Amino acid sequence: MGLGVLEPSRSEKVPGTSFVYDDTSRPTQDGELDSRLKYDRSGAIPIILVPQPSDDPNDPLNWPLWKRDMILVILSILSVIASTLSPLLAANTVTLSLLFNKDFAAMALATGYHLLGVGVAGFLFVASARVWGKRHLYLLGTVLIIASSAWGGSTAYNYKSLVWARVIQGVGLAPFEALVNASVGDLYFVHERGKRMALSNLALFGGAFFTPILVGKITHTIGWQWSFYLVAIFCATMLPFLFFFVPETAFRRDDSFNIDIRGEESVQHGTALKNRTANGDPNPSSSIEKQPGTVSEGSSPASVSPKVSFARSLLPFNGRKTDENLFKLVLRPLPLFLHPAVLWACLIQGTLIGWTVMIGVVLAAIFLGPPLWYSEVQTGYMYTGPFVGAVLGFLLAGLLADWSAKVMIKRNKGVYEPEFRIVLVVAQMVFGCAGLYGFGITSYDVNRYGWFWPDFFFALEVMGMVLGAVASALYVVDAHREIAVEAFTCLLIFKNVFSFGLTWGAYNWIVAAGILKVFYITASVQVGICLLSIPMYILGKKNRAFFNRHDVLKMTHLW
Repeated sequence: MGLGVLEPSRSEKVPGTSFVYDDTSRPTQDGELDSRLKYDRSGAIPIILVPQPSDDPNDPLNWPLWKRDMILVILSILSVIASTLSPLLAANTVTLSLLFNKDFAAMALATGYHLLGVGVAGFLFVASARVWGKRHLYLLGTVLIIASSAWGGSTAYNYKSLVWARVIQGVGLAPFEALVNASVGDLYFVHERGKRMALSNLALFGGAFFTPILVGKITHTIGWQWSFYLVAIFCATMLPFLFFFVPETAFRRDDSFNIDIRGEESVQHGTALKNRTANGDPNPSSSIEKQPGTVSEGSSPASVSPKVSFARSLLPFNGRKTDENLFKLVLRPLPLFLHPAVLWACLIQGTLIGWTVMIGVVLAAIFLGPPLWYSEVQTGYMYTGPFVGAVLGFLLAGLLADWSAKVMIKRNKGVYEPEFRIVLVVAQMVFGCAGLYGFGITSYDVNRYGWFWPDFFFALEVMGMVLGAVASALYVVDAHREIAVEAFTCLLIFKNVFSFGLTWGAYNWIVAAGILKVFYITASVQVGICLLSIPMYILGKKNRAFFNRHDVLKMTHLW
């Protein structure tokens, strides 16, 4: 048992568990490195690269770090722009309800249908990403955002036209919300992902909280239409960068290189190598066999695939990434809702996102009315707190994610367990649940507490939200990378359908039950959800082993 993570009852390879030479007690100190494995030698102690890169120059893991980081920065900037779409109406919901002659709940549903568009499109796009890669979807999403944002700004006061523009905006947002985290898994090794995953999540969520700050002012000065037009303009500016500098990140790599998916074979290999070397065996077999298209001892460089030309890399498609049936891939995420790890990730990430959307829906109703009588500009400024909370949350997540994993790896004698990522949920529970309780108490009595304390607790809630988002995304990628794309689809569907349900009924629920009672309930539910992380941490490895033996996708003939 490693640091409280229970071992499976039988000896077997467990996907996700990997052997990382990152401890002074490991054989690397004696120079006993396997020449057939590749290492990160930038530090004092070499670290096994997980997953192992092939020798193919088209493998994204072989690209220079500056190139991989450039790709991530471009995708992150586009994610910031795309993420502005969901809260685009948050600060001026009441204003638009007057202009469109619709009640508050109807205008809130313009956001709800947008979220539904994200969920449905993501469900279809992820299957397409599995077959043809992610580049064509990033390009399609960007073009759709440009077109639908221009449409949204030109709807005049036609409510149906605005709603349909919002739905198409959701379709354009879907590739970024569904696939950017998976691209981090394509581009980086396990020990490089923590900070990058924090950055990608900051882009996806941080921009969402900065938007209302600007939208209130934009609406007040040049008109609500320009909140749509500016999105189209900024997205159009980024389109050339996406087209020329973001090649396909999906790559068909032989399974033998995925030592994180193959699991404890990598751990067993480390032990076997040391034992066989000690016994005088001059040629211990490597856990990575020679594969067609890779360079190893005795192979010819001519067997390596030629590097794809720059012109060819600009194509939206560059071949199939799998030979699997597209229809099966569309259906594949659905059984994963029965997978404990995926369901845990949906709850950890999705519920706090839903509560955040709910706060956004009711914020205007709370502060635009008595006793504060805020304008849309002042209501927009109320998002300064959650924006700061998002930035602080991701800075904290970035610092804790890799640091905590390295500390636990050392304590576990160089063996990495994905459950080490779950410890971030402790911070989520502290900040997120305190934020929900505090927001309910202070917004219930704004006469007494004013605007500052609700905004402060909103910031704490958002800090918790982003910590949970990073923890769940890292755990999914590290523990179940072979189904990470489908798992992220489940997260996408859950959080958007859940958020849609809250936009549908949150306002009426708060009117009927009162702010204090509603937020006591939501905060208590969130505490219970966070506590599910305890059995997930303890039993996570057993769960990985069980579902490796009893693959729910193979049982349903979807793999």
